[in-house]
Amino acid sequence: MKNSTQTALTAGLLRTLSSLPYGLVARLGEILGSMLYLIPGKRRHILHTNLRLCFPEQSESERRRLARASFQHVIRSYLERGLQWYGSAHAITSLVELDSAIDLRDRYDQPTIFLGFHFVGIEAACMYYSIRHPVASIYTPMSDEVTDAISKGQRARFGTTMIPRHGSARNILDVLKSGKPIMLAADMDFGLRDSVFVPFFGVQACTLTAVSRLAQLSGARVVPFVSKVLPGYRGYKLRIYPALQAFPSGDVRVDALAMNQFLEARIRETPDQYYWVHRRFKRRPQGEAAIY
Repeated sequence: MKNSTQTALTAGLLRTLSSLPYGLVARLGEILGSMLYLIPGKRRHILHTNLRLCFPEQSESERRRLARASFQHVIRSYLERGLQWYGSAHAITSLVELDSAIDLRDRYDQPTIFLGFHFVGIEAACMYYSIRHPVASIYTPMSDEVTDAISKGQRARFGTTMIPRHGSARNILDVLKSGKPIMLAADMDFGLRDSVFVPFFGVQACTLTAVSRLAQLSGARVVPFVSKVLPGYRGYKLRIYPALQAFPSGDVRVDALAMNQFLEARIRETPDQYYWVHRRFKRRPQGEAAIY
């Protein structure tokens, strides 16, 4: 009963947000983000720690400005879930500007892995693509059962096949070989299993090798995509890049480093739009002290 009530309340709030003008919701998110940033807490500590590790060349005041802007974007992105999860197909697609290096009308005779990253616009990008083209998505179940149930259902509402991250590798390979592309993100610390430590902004980061292994087993090309927030509350820009060259290389460590280097370059373009509130350096190489 408690979960059903929470689900109804959360869904009601998100539906309400989806009915409001996008610009209003975005502004409300920024205001709320500015207010919440002033309150010391776990996420703010993680944010500051990540920025100190990844941008040691910046002054303390520069990192504080970046942290505040990043926190605004994060909270804003949470409010924008209303539109992304409950808005109409037209409402979503009208806010996304597409810049693709590949022809998305192709039948994808070669299996395709769309490699995403946790920028604040990633949800809009995935929803936009799912409206236009058949796709499967590998997702990580959320710790909050209510939000997890809502997100899974709403992300699948335009026909996306949802595959849990710890699901069957055979299932994932079957989907790829059927011709349906798969979307996944591999820029978080998901544990030591099927991971290697490689540098990310000069800091050893536990990085998944699953993308490399799936590409090797399926013969898939790996196509990175990034969705960023446009200025002036105009929506998002989804940029789909050419497939990574010489990937997989046959060496999972080389491939993991290549993914991190690609991501670093994209982050430096708009550092305030990355989800720095995640514990990217949660696990450490043997002998290294905990960071957070």
